[in-house]
Amino acid sequence: MEIEHVKSPGTMKITGVLKSARLMYLKGFLFLVIGVLCVATLLLELTFQNAVLLVLAIWSFCRFYYFQFYVIEKYVDGEFRFAGVWSFLVYLWKKRRQKRS
Repeated sequence: MEIEHVKSPGTMKITGVLKSARLMYLKGFLFLVIGVLCVATLLLELTFQNAVLLVLAIWSFCRFYYFQFYVIEKYVDGEFRFAGVWSFLVYLWKKRRQKRS
């Protein structure tokens, strides 16, 4: 990851691709911490309905993520290479525009 200094004092622009394995592990761990804190907060007001909705939300988001990177790439369009949610949205936009042409 590069940090590019911008001429305005006190501002900087972060660009590039994260290449440090150590930072990647940190990023993954922070996602885990955010998830655990959110679940803990939700479980403080635990009702059966909240528990069911939480399980369904986690399950459906995981399945959607799997759909984006694996199902599309392996079964729908072998040319598509998943690089994140944004790349999937761009892929859908391009497919839609191709159909209109």
